[in-house]
Amino acid sequence: MKIGIIGAGNIGGNLTRRLTALGHDVSVANSRGPHTLTALAEETGATPVPVEEAARGAEIVVVTIPLKRVPDLPSGVLDGAADGFAVLDTGNYYPRQRDGRIAGIEDEGATESRWTEGHLGHPVVKAFNGTYAQDILDRHRPAGAPDRIALPVAGDDAAAKARIRALIDELGFDTVDSGGIDDSWRQQPGTPVYGLRAGVDGVTEALAKASPERPADFRG
Repeated sequence: MKIGIIGAGNIGGNLTRRLTALGHDVSVANSRGPHTLTALAEETGATPVPVEEAARGAEIVVVTIPLKRVPDLPSGVLDGAADGFAVLDTGNYYPRQRDGRIAGIEDEGATESRWTEGHLGHPVVKAFNGTYAQDILDRHRPAGAPDRIALPVAGDDAAAKARIRALIDELGFDTVDSGGIDDSWRQQPGTPVYGLRAGVDGVTEALAKASPERPADFRG
């Protein structure tokens, strides 16, 4: 599968490593330019590209950048993607630690991924936002393994969600459908499922315990 990854930090870099190891054709981009991705490309076989070209021909586009940088993405950043492509959003809102106050989230009550979706102009599927980056490399397990971790996955587009869930399964993790993007507050920072290493039952229980009130540490 052709996959474009926008963002080469901890999550983006480790997804690049695993997806190329599984045989996918990965293009990866960051804000500093493809010349800064030489080492990752040599390690993985991924193709470093400018951000404007990351989605070209991609069946899945992964957006894994700081939330405050989403509005800075080039206009038409998803142009040229394959028909029916899905967007995987791994982002989180950290107003005090990194992003500053975002009015669309704080004042208008949008979930983080709904806000991101509005800037991208395309539906997104939220996953990996509460996953430790190193777990992508170290904690993948075959289907049915008793210690296989499950990840919550939110999204409105059933076909896109199914495609992302299938990819996560291939990466070695179970999934739990956590609802639509307006329900994705259940997996935002500060919720019981955020950072949880548990199977399907544990993740399902944690999602049910979530409160829609954003914790003080994650409010601007």
